[in-house]
Amino acid sequence: MFWFLLIAMVVVVAAVTLVVVGGGDGGGLRDSEPDRLHDPLPEDRPVTRADVDAVRLPVTVRGYRMNDVDDVLDRLGAELAERDARIAELEAALAGAHASAMGGPGLIQDGPPVLGPVPEAGPASGTGDRESADGPEAPGKTPEGEERP
Repeated sequence: MFWFLLIAMVVVVAAVTLVVVGGGDGGGLRDSEPDRLHDPLPEDRPVTRADVDAVRLPVTVRGYRMNDVDDVLDRLGAELAERDARIAELEAALAGAHASAMGGPGLIQDGPPVLGPVPEAGPASGTGDRESADGPEAPGKTPEGEERP
């Protein structure tokens, strides 16, 4: 029985050796295809949450393929920057609409606010003897608060 097991083992080892070393049709194992990113992020529309969840980066001997990871991160960064700019634009428009709705059309003025009565400009006399606006001869109201004619 011992001789039978020994002969069977020698035959199996010889058959495996012939197949592996050169007794096949192609001369050994084929080289494996390198992993590539099969379904990259879509170029024709904005990226959605489902697109990001579906991305599967190919694995190599030392981790992930740097080119594929860089492409995905660059695309996601560009999408986020575009969305941040759009959000800021919409928030500014909303704040402007909210301010105009709350304050009415007279809220925003081009100049500083007028605190007192606006003096009327009269014809200029050529003498240059005009008194200051605080003096008694200034147009508008008298020091007692009465209107001048």
